[in-house]
Amino acid sequence: MGVGEKAKAEMEQVAGKAVRKAAHAVGKETLAAKGAALEARGKARSVKEKGKDTLR
Repeated sequence: MGVGEKAKAEMEQVAGKAVRKAAHAVGKETLAAKGAALEARGKARSVKEKGKDTLR
């Protein structure tokens, strides 16, 4: 996994979790869903990059 892609995946996961939790705290369910989607995208990116590493 490239360092840049790994960092991007981690940042998406952290940012998504923060947005999701903050939005839930203030009752903004639409924003919470967007945060959850960002977090999921970060996790998917991480899995994809790990898969690339096993093929090399």
